[in-house]
Parts: sequence; C-alpha cells; structure tokens
Amino acid sequence: MALLLRTLARQGVCSSRSQYGVLYRHSVPMGTTAKEEMNKFWAKNNRLNRPMSPHLTIYKWSVPMVMSITFRGTGVGLSGGISAFALAALVLPGDYPHYLDLIHSFSFGPQLITFAKFGLAFPVAFHTYNGIRHLFWDVGKGFKIPEVYRSGYLVIALSLITSIALAAL
Repeated sequence: MALLLRTLARQGVCSSRSQYGVLYRHSVPMGTTAKEEMNKFWAKNNRLNRPMSPHLTIYKWSVPMVMSITFRGTGVGLSGGISAFALAALVLPGDYPHYLDLIHSFSFGPQLITFAKFGLAFPVAFHTYNGIRHLFWDVGKGFKIPEVYRSGYLVIALSLITSIALAAL
C-alpha cells in the first residue's frame, strides 16, 4: 500500500486532488528504486572487498539444523495433507467406507501397508514431539547446546519408536 501511495504521489496523481491528501500525507517519497539500491549495495561490497554471504552448502549439517528443517517440513506436509483430505471429502462422490473398500481391493501386501502406516505416523509423531520440545524452549528451558542436541536425539528416538508402534498395530 505504501509503495502504491508513493508511486501515485511521485507521479502527481494524489497531489493534484486535495481529498487524497489524507492517504499520502504520512508516506515518505521514494528516492531510489530497488534496482538502484541493490547496485549501490554491491558496489559498496566490491569497494570494501567484502566476501559474499555464505550459502547453505558451506555449512556443516548439525542436528538442530536438520530438526528445524524437518519440523517446518512436517508442519507444511501435515497441513497440506489434512487440507487435501478435507477437500477430497467435500468434493469426491461416495463416502469414506467406499474409498476404504477401494484401497482394500488393490490387495497391497502387508509390508507396503505397514510402510504406508509408518509414513503417515512418523510426521505426526515427529511434529508432536518436536512441538513439545519447542514448548519447553518457550518457557526458557533447554537452550544450552548439549541440551539442544540431547532433546533433538530424544525427539528422533521417540518419533521412531512411536511410529514403529503405530505401524505395527
């Protein structure tokens, strides 16, 4: 919105009509464009011989990094899966038992069904346990580096145990 108002003010659209004065009175006119700002940024970095910012490929992977990425991924995956399931329940013809019978008619082997159950259980278990870990962090507990690693390994172990137990049912 601010960018739109600055653009209109710069072009004189708003300044010619007094009723628009309220809209742009508090906005600051833009002196430069984003491209000009980026060019100034890179020119300054080159002039001062600053190195480029490091990329993920140079970092050594660590448990906290993997846990963070996986936590976000499972959150997005679970949210997308639940949304897709709900949307499918709304728009597809037939009811749940119909589709359950359809899956049973494919005659998948017990190993594939167990693997699929593990694939469904692991993201739920991991996201739940890591969410509990984050709740402890929210109250200020477990921030020391050894505790971060210990709680990370505990979350992984509990997630695997819970997923295996649920898949075995």
